[in-house]
Amino acid sequence: MVRDDQAASFRVALSPERIAEIDEVIGHITRWARAREDIVGLLLVGSCARNAARSDSDIDIVLLTTDEPRYLLDDGWAMELGLGELIRAQSWGAITERRYSTASGLEIEMGIGSPTWAKTDPIDPGTHRVVTDGARLLHDPAEILADLLAAC
Repeated sequence: MVRDDQAASFRVALSPERIAEIDEVIGHITRWARAREDIVGLLLVGSCARNAARSDSDIDIVLLTTDEPRYLLDDGWAMELGLGELIRAQSWGAITERRYSTASGLEIEMGIGSPTWAKTDPIDPGTHRVVTDGARLLHDPAEILADLLAAC
């Protein structure tokens, strides 16, 4: 749940240009994901989801797909989205991070995993930490992320 004072601090901490850029990137990724059948969940997490982003914050998104290799072995999708240069790829267990940097310096971290990341019986402790640190649904056609948020 986002409080009004959190939303106000989000707007003060960032320039109007950066707020617009973040909103545009999140909207663009969300629209793109909604058009793909293999993407079963898209979750904004971290400071942007909490409305607590600062000028040095990144955009953190969990992308759950039934076709992980498509996003881990080829960056065509990232180029299609205009995410910028890949600056890091790292596995965190059930999620593989792919971090990109745009020309403006905004970093976008895409955490790619399978729908099992959102399982609720039991909830993985790492998943629980990510969700309880701030999460906002962007795309959840099968409501697996809604179930996860309710369970956390």
